[in-house]
Amino acid sequence: MKNIKIILSPEAREVYQYLNQEAPTSKTERMILKSVRQKVDLIKANPHYGNPVAKKLIPNEYKEKYNTVNLFRIELPNFWRMLYTLTEGETQIEIIAFVLDIIDHKTYNKKFGYKKK
Repeated sequence: MKNIKIILSPEAREVYQYLNQEAPTSKTERMILKSVRQKVDLIKANPHYGNPVAKKLIPNEYKEKYNTVNLFRIELPNFWRMLYTLTEGETQIEIIAFVLDIIDHKTYNKKFGYKKK
């Protein structure tokens, strides 16, 4: 079985730190943080846990910044989303799950070009 390594992008790390900072005093942030931690464990158990995003729907921002060729979406509480991509590790027995973003629903809709009806 391949080793699964989880790495956070600078943007995801910033949000993760924010959630850690706010969790002691905010039930919402605590709930989202707990869910992120659970989902990371699920990705470690099964790297294809998330819902795959169609290649044509992957935002150019991710393609340009991280050379993303695959993208997975995981739903979090309060309509937040966690987006990650899978890449080969430095060895043939390693997979890297690179968490690109942990974002709220409004930001998610904006990144993917969805508009309100």
